[in-house]
Amino acid sequence: MRDLLPDPPASTGELPAEPLSHGLKQRHLTMLGLGGVIGAGLFVGSGVGIGIAGPAIICSYLLAGVLAMLVMRALGEMSAAMPASGSFSVYAEKALGRWAGFSAGWLYWFLLVVVLAVEATGAAKIANGWLPSVDQWVWVLVFMVVFTVSNLAAVRNFGEFEFWFAALKVGAIVLFLVLGTLAVFGMLPDTDPVGTAILTGHGGFFPNGASGVVAGMLAVVFAFGGLEVVTIAAAESDDPAKSVARAVRSAVWRILFFYVGSMLVIVALLPWDSLEPGQSPYVAVLDSIGVPGAGQIMDIVIFVALLSALNANLYGSSRMIFSLAERGEAPEALLKVSAGGVPRRAVFASVAFGFVSVVLNLLWPDTIFLYMLNAVGAVLLFVWALIAVSQLKLRAKIERDMPERLTLPMWLFPYATWAALVAMAAVLVLMLFDDSARPQLLWSSGAAGAVLVVAWIREVRDRRRRQEAGAGRP
Repeated sequence: MRDLLPDPPASTGELPAEPLSHGLKQRHLTMLGLGGVIGAGLFVGSGVGIGIAGPAIICSYLLAGVLAMLVMRALGEMSAAMPASGSFSVYAEKALGRWAGFSAGWLYWFLLVVVLAVEATGAAKIANGWLPSVDQWVWVLVFMVVFTVSNLAAVRNFGEFEFWFAALKVGAIVLFLVLGTLAVFGMLPDTDPVGTAILTGHGGFFPNGASGVVAGMLAVVFAFGGLEVVTIAAAESDDPAKSVARAVRSAVWRILFFYVGSMLVIVALLPWDSLEPGQSPYVAVLDSIGVPGAGQIMDIVIFVALLSALNANLYGSSRMIFSLAERGEAPEALLKVSAGGVPRRAVFASVAFGFVSVVLNLLWPDTIFLYMLNAVGAVLLFVWALIAVSQLKLRAKIERDMPERLTLPMWLFPYATWAALVAMAAVLVLMLFDDSARPQLLWSSGAAGAVLVVAWIREVRDRRRRQEAGAGRP
């Protein structure tokens, strides 16, 4: 069995260098963490959660956000101690064995490349609305080509590209929070202070009770997926250990503030039951306070959000499959790195499956592609669970072999980690009894089971080869 941790570092404290480039700066990582999470799920999908929980969606986001914070803190602890391009896949292998690293890596890669198709298709629909003469599939092709080129370029260029994309999204949310807060206190033209009348006047703060809060959490918890990419990218920064610690700290708190703050503004200004299905609550708020062209403005923001997430997910998927190849869990041919330190074959492998997903989405959006989406619906929770278990296993090893690298320790260890695991188990149980979430859980469990079977077959094959090699020795 492989060692749980690498050999103790030299006196310099440096870990073995990654073969990839080290062109990402701290500001790139921070914005990558924010950009990977802030997407259409917040700007549009949050309306679903509000319709389920009412004003208590604030509690739903708080609960989901705390869970995401605990998971990211656990991941940040390991990433600061052992930066690696494969992030949690590497840690799962070190803590639990090759089967865990193989499963975590391939499941996450599958999740990202399927989501690529969702983002490309969503952006294409918006662009098609602006220019109906250009078919939707043409826009998809353009986006995929542009972002493939972006990811084939030097990683510093990718970082700059994503930095400005994410900055636009963050700027839009900050502006929304400022305008919304002014409207709440009646400080905008033609507005009066709203007080708590809207929050409590339509069935109360908890119109659907505790069950509404829980159901709302099921609807929004997956919106926090994407933060993991920052720990993957940290391996390509100038100082991986310090960079990932700073990025995790800042990204998690800012995301929670943006999400909860936005929901508070929305439910304070609009009756929760006035939102139309499919309508962006952000557009509804901006319309209500008299911002001209609110719908067009949010279309642009959502368009940029989708393209930014597509860019970040293509990056994350290429680095994950590259890391799998490094450890012999993916084809060795993917290890080819350009002179600029970019794993171009890994990028092509990820975007190729992304193209396949897009074609399936265009041809059979209600059948095959829906099954693929369901197959990755709960994968994020499986990956998060592996992160928590890995941190439980590796903490003692880090304290013993490299205590100086414990720069981002998990809060209240081990109790907070166990609390996160219990919360994830509870979410999975709730999904099983929720009619809308059950198909995602069952299909995702099937996908995870298939990957585990492949991992088991590989373990049996490798064990047999070792036995044969041992028997053949004189």
